[in-house]
Amino acid sequence: MQSAQLRGKKPSLEHESRFWERGYRAVAGLDEAGRGAWAGPVYAGAVILAPQLPAPPQLSAVRDSKQLSPAQREAAFAAIQTTALAWAAGWASAVEIDALGIVPATRLAMTRALVALPLLPDALLIDALRLPEIPLPQQSFPFADALALTVAAASIVAKVSRDRWMRERAEVDFGGYGFAQHKGYGTRQHQAALAARGPCALHRRSFAPIATLGDKERGEVTR
Repeated sequence: MQSAQLRGKKPSLEHESRFWERGYRAVAGLDEAGRGAWAGPVYAGAVILAPQLPAPPQLSAVRDSKQLSPAQREAAFAAIQTTALAWAAGWASAVEIDALGIVPATRLAMTRALVALPLLPDALLIDALRLPEIPLPQQSFPFADALALTVAAASIVAKVSRDRWMRERAEVDFGGYGFAQHKGYGTRQHQAALAARGPCALHRRSFAPIATLGDKERGEVTR
């Protein structure tokens, strides 16, 4: 299935139901946000919904976070917080991303989100990745955030949590880069700030264009 076909598609509990029918009652959906950014942490969300059909009407607006506006994501996040059996966010820093690589760091963020859950999951649904070190039944497939409701909810938890961090923490400690607007992604505004100021401590040194900056441009802004 292509991404264009999924645009506007409403996620369902089909994949969760398959686990529920096998006796797994606490199925956690997992997704990430910030994997492709030039700066800041990668975040992961984890969400467990009650094993019931149909889905709670409060979650009718939940979609893959990329399909929603910031205001829609905030409203959906509030609904998830009051409706889900459990939810949590985890993250891995830019330093950890550079040391481990983005895929292992994303897995680390997902593991931290699982550990932070107030309810122990017994099965996992994950967008694209697998967690081989987690000894739980798990299913991973592309576009899970558009197809499975728990994963869509996790994508919102991850995205809203990361956006809030970038607005509040990054902009306060590293003002002048426009993190509140672009959240560390490679926009023209970010490119211009990077060219004018050089990288700061939040930038991922292993990512282009930071990795390809000349020595003269590598002067780090620590605050």
